[in-house]
Amino acid sequence: MDRSTLTELYLAQVRAHGAVASELIGRQSEIELLTRNYRTGFLSRPLFLGHQEREQLTADLAVFRGALLSLPDKLFDGDLGAFARAAGMAEVQVDAMLRSRGNSLTRMTRSDLCVDESGFRLLEANMSSALGGMDNAVMARALLEHPVLADFAEQHNLGVLDSMGELVRTMYAETGFAPDATPVVAMADWPSSYLNSFGPYLEEYCAHLQAMGVDAHPCHIGQFEYRDGRVWLGERAVDIILRIFINEDLLESPEAAAVMDPVLNAAAAGQVHLFAPLDAELFASKAALAMLSDERNRHLFSPEELAVLDRLLPWTRMLRPGSVTLEDGSRVDLLQYALTHQEELALKPTVSSGGSGIVLGWDAALTPQQWHEQLTAALDGPYVLQRRIRPVTELFPDENGELQPWLIVWGVFTMANGFAGVMARGTLLEDGVGVVNIANGALAGTALYELAPATRS
Repeated sequence: MDRSTLTELYLAQVRAHGAVASELIGRQSEIELLTRNYRTGFLSRPLFLGHQEREQLTADLAVFRGALLSLPDKLFDGDLGAFARAAGMAEVQVDAMLRSRGNSLTRMTRSDLCVDESGFRLLEANMSSALGGMDNAVMARALLEHPVLADFAEQHNLGVLDSMGELVRTMYAETGFAPDATPVVAMADWPSSYLNSFGPYLEEYCAHLQAMGVDAHPCHIGQFEYRDGRVWLGERAVDIILRIFINEDLLESPEAAAVMDPVLNAAAAGQVHLFAPLDAELFASKAALAMLSDERNRHLFSPEELAVLDRLLPWTRMLRPGSVTLEDGSRVDLLQYALTHQEELALKPTVSSGGSGIVLGWDAALTPQQWHEQLTAALDGPYVLQRRIRPVTELFPDENGELQPWLIVWGVFTMANGFAGVMARGTLLEDGVGVVNIANGALAGTALYELAPATRS
């Protein structure tokens, strides 16, 4: 089956049962790990993904990853620093990224996608150990306590993958620890983030990991001590730093590099394993998507890669003076085209997180004059223009049992073993929210997927 068929069948069962949103959401609002992270609330049902869809999407994302990782060699003669500068990183970020570069790039990725009439379309690929939504299996298990969903999942052979478990397997594999090892893991955030808001969530996160048998402890990087050739958190010698701090933290203040330096030095000296090294975030740059989308680079990729890029990627270009090729092969002046096609384009910083700095041309509050000002200010800077994706809506039961249309972003995790789960974010269509993320009030959710092709309907 496919996601549309599964959704239609499930909603029919919900209507027959008469279930409403608060009943279907279940105990999610009672689980502290979830409520500390998703105060805005939870979607009233999971998304669904058919077996063949999951296999195809996983295969496409693997091909996309290979094309993405080839960019430094294909475009910059293997110079990762040049790639980083072209992606819009500041020199302090380039330096940190090069110093913490691993032997191989982490497999940890959350690809954020929308579904339009043609299928899955990629908004961005987040490659990092600091990925939100790892707790999606906790949501799924809470949803599955409702008999309607539990019966439906059993009938259609639907399951969920524990993304946290996949995180642990990937982290151990990439730092050289055996699956049954018990290294001391410090889950380390940036000081301001940890102290201002994120500390309590990381405490719950580590408690969950501890229940899984992982010796995990929350902290910020200012709490480490360095002695006897080791990194210490209190009286514990740390084996792995599970990195929640990000390269963007280096831009917080002129003193930020001095805060991060001891961690990078210790990792470079082999005193601790850093999971994941900072070089992963370079490949999450939207400039990399523009390089993959640019018609001038198509000759560098195989027919298989081009087919996947054409399926997944919306038209994306660096905001530079001059002409570009559109999807139909016609040539246009980029700036003039952007000014006259405001409703079809989004302006995005190349290196940012959480949707910050994005300007949506179709925002009803954005005047043509303001759009012009935003474009001219960003011209020749670290920004891309990206074609608007028009996602299909997903229906969710409300508190009256009525079905309401929502806009959904799929966060699809892939790790060492391939597909590693889904976290969802959604906003009501009528709310008119442009960037669908938790900071903008989106509700959180998860997905169930077909474990194997269904043998009965």
